[in-house]
Order: sequence, then structure tokens, then C-alpha cells
Amino acid sequence: MSSKLVPITVAHGDGIGPEIMAATLQIINAGGARIAPETIEIGEKVFLRGISAGIEPSAWESLRRTKVFLKAPITTPQGGGFKSLNVTTRKSLGLYANVRPCVSYYPYVDTKHPVMDVVIVRENEEDLYAGIEHRQTDEVTQCLKLISRPGSEKIVRYAFEYARRNSRKKVTCFSKDNIMKITDGLFHKIFDEIGAEYTDLEKEHWIVDIGAAKLADSPEVFDVIVMENLYGDILSDVAAQIAGSVGLAGSANIGSSCAMFEAIHGSAPRRAGQNLANPSGLLHGAILMLVHIGQPDVAELVHNAWLKTIEDGIHTYDIFQEGVSKQKVGTKEFADAVSARMGQKPEKLKTVSYSKAPSQTMTNVLREYPPAKKELIGVDVFIHWRDRDPVALGKKIETFNGNGLELLLISNRGQKVYPGGFEETFCTDHWRLRFKSIHHDDPIKHEQVIDLLDRLLKGGYDFIKIENLYTFDGVKGFVSAQGE
Repeated sequence: MSSKLVPITVAHGDGIGPEIMAATLQIINAGGARIAPETIEIGEKVFLRGISAGIEPSAWESLRRTKVFLKAPITTPQGGGFKSLNVTTRKSLGLYANVRPCVSYYPYVDTKHPVMDVVIVRENEEDLYAGIEHRQTDEVTQCLKLISRPGSEKIVRYAFEYARRNSRKKVTCFSKDNIMKITDGLFHKIFDEIGAEYTDLEKEHWIVDIGAAKLADSPEVFDVIVMENLYGDILSDVAAQIAGSVGLAGSANIGSSCAMFEAIHGSAPRRAGQNLANPSGLLHGAILMLVHIGQPDVAELVHNAWLKTIEDGIHTYDIFQEGVSKQKVGTKEFADAVSARMGQKPEKLKTVSYSKAPSQTMTNVLREYPPAKKELIGVDVFIHWRDRDPVALGKKIETFNGNGLELLLISNRGQKVYPGGFEETFCTDHWRLRFKSIHHDDPIKHEQVIDLLDRLLKGGYDFIKIENLYTFDGVKGFVSAQGE
């Protein structure tokens, strides 16, 4: 193994962050970590200096130089105007894969699932976390869900490669493509396409709601699960908690050139400064970091020493159990206990081995596709209109038919309300007017859409946004309204 020190960027964070970072660095240094930390400031103090991203511009220089970030949790001040530092870092550095191992440590950590060993691979850059939100009317706001083919390809291939490199047997995809047929439908389709290349691995797909129920009830049936951003965020916390505690889980955020490692829990300011916090989540993030930077020997020493400490019943307050735990300790004392067991291995819990651990960075070669024949055949015009009578609105809007376009339907929150809607359907002040080509699906021109908008504007209608209706190689690139 190389004795050269590896530069890493370290942020001590807020709340319990400084305490658990000090404990984590103490433990990995006791294991012989060959690192040269550079410290940056992030979080609450930076936010309160007026920097909405929570990180100083100069800190990016360290991150882009070391390409390895060990980060303690931070506190984001309440109120508007502050952006998620995690989302900013992940997207700025291209950290597209979030990897969260969720393992049970029964009987030393209480759990209903004693044989759980699940890895959740979460897409990190898009979905609703694109952060594109608007208030559009007095009553309605929107958040755009963006799912791309390249983003889906990267995360799905990462999940299959991770499974293969780490001797896993099965990859499961969770999505909601029975409802979101285009966005989640694309994710599922790409999972099937790429999965076909991995004949050595089992593949399966679950609708996310029943999949989540199965994960909570019988996690042992899963191995590696790949999900879009929001589902992965929620269900990785669920998985960590049912394994024993969110406080024990760490995560890796992996990109093509940079990586960030952290605990999955927050800054817990109510516990700060009391020598109570469990550093295990951040420590597990640091173990993943050690593997990533080519120090599996240290990762193995540290992880086994931690397992021996847990097995010996040396527990912080959050996992302490009468009759199982032997000693309740604080943050510093827990770090001392793990450090003292360096070189020891557990006797009952499964010993870990990283001697042949592969790099977690993977090269993604995106597939090339010929451009589809894209034709404009209609337009959805969204308007702000306060009267809740869809029939009255429909009759007025039909007067704007012309120049090759006619009103096909009006919907409210996705439900068709005109023509032929139900009077029981509740309507807000946010309406979608769907205009299509008079000649069925014949192509129209952008000039016709502009002319329609001009006529609506002159007619006193406040259009909020439009979505053009396209076909791609003759296939609709939009969905029908509910009830259409």
C-alpha cells in the first residue's frame, strides 16, 4: 500500500457536526489513515453571511483540487432564500450516484430485521431535486420533475456495476410508472435496457409504493435497489431506520472525478455540545471514503474495530438497550473505545473485508441515439382564471379557435373538466387549455402558437406558461388528461 498522504477536504459542519467529525478523524487516524485534511467552513455561519449556497466561493478551490470531501452535517437557517448545500455540491461536482448501505447489527442494535443487508443507489442530480419551482396563481404552485435519458443511464449502470463489483446478486428498480408514464416510464425503460446487458444478475421492478411496503416489511428479499432522487432520499432513510438507526448510516456521493462522504442524518442542534452524539454515521461515511481513496486496509481495520465495539456493548445513548448494552458512553468515549480496539475483529457479527474492494468510481459511456423526428401538433396553454365554472370558461375559450388550432379540452390539476366534465370535480384557479391541430395530428407551426397566445392576451386571459405538444417519430410526447 502507498504511504503517500491523500489530500481530502474536511468540513466540521454545525450542531453535533464538530463533535462527530473530531471523533471520526480520531478513529480513522488510529487506524492509520494516510490523509492530509484541508479544512473549509460550510453551513449556518456561511448562510448567515449572506451566501445562499452555504459555502464560500474559495472553498470550491479545495474541493476541486482534492476531489474528496468528508462532510459533517450542517444546519440550514429557516426561511426562504437558502439553497440546499448538499444538492448544490452534488450537482456542481457531478456527484450523480448516492450509495447508502443499510445493514442490521442484531442483537446488539435493536431491529425487527436481523439479516438485513440492502444497498440503495439513488440518482442524485435531477428529478424534483432540480429545484425548479414556481408560484403560478393565487392558489397553485408547481415543481418540475425532470428525468433525463443520460441521467437515468448513468445511475442505472452504476447500480448494476456496483452489484457486480461487490458480489451482489440482484438489482431492483423502484418507480411509479403506472402514473408518471413518461418520466418514471423512461427510468423503468432504461433499467430494462441496461439490465439486459447484465445476464449474471437478477433484475426486478416494483411500483414504488408497494416496493416501499415490502422494503419495510421484508428487506431481506432485496439486495441493491436503484431509484430516482426523491424516492431514494425517502426510502434510504426508511431502510437505515429499520436496519437499526438512521444515526448509524453513512453514504457516498460518487461522480466521475469527485466524491463526497457523509452521515445521512442531520445536525441535531439540540444535542450539540453535550458529548452525546453517535459518530457512527459519519464514521461509516469515512470508511466508504477510505475504500474510495485506495486505503481498503485502513477501512477494514476501522470497520472491524467498530463492529467489535458494538459487539462488546459499548454504546451511545441512541442505541443503548438495557440487558444488551454493557456501557453507555459519550461521543469522545465511544471514539476512544473504537480506537482501542484497532486490529481486533468481531466474534459474532460478520467480519468485513475490504482487501479486494474495487474502486467505487465508474466510467460512464453514454449511448448515442439518432435524433427523433420531432413534430409540433398542439399546445397546452396554462391560464390563471378565478371563476371556478369550467363550462363558462370552455364556451369562452372556444371562441379563440382558428388559424389551424382548436380547443380539445380543458383540465384542472390534470383532470378533464370540459367538455363533458363532472360538476362534482373541484377546480382551482389554474387551468390547462389543450389546443390541437384542426387536422387531427398534422404538424403546426410555432407562429400559430404565438398567434393563439396573442389572441388570448388581447381577450384578457393571463397565460402563465405553455407546453408544446410534440410527437417523436410519430409517438406522442405527452399524456392524456385524466378522464380524457
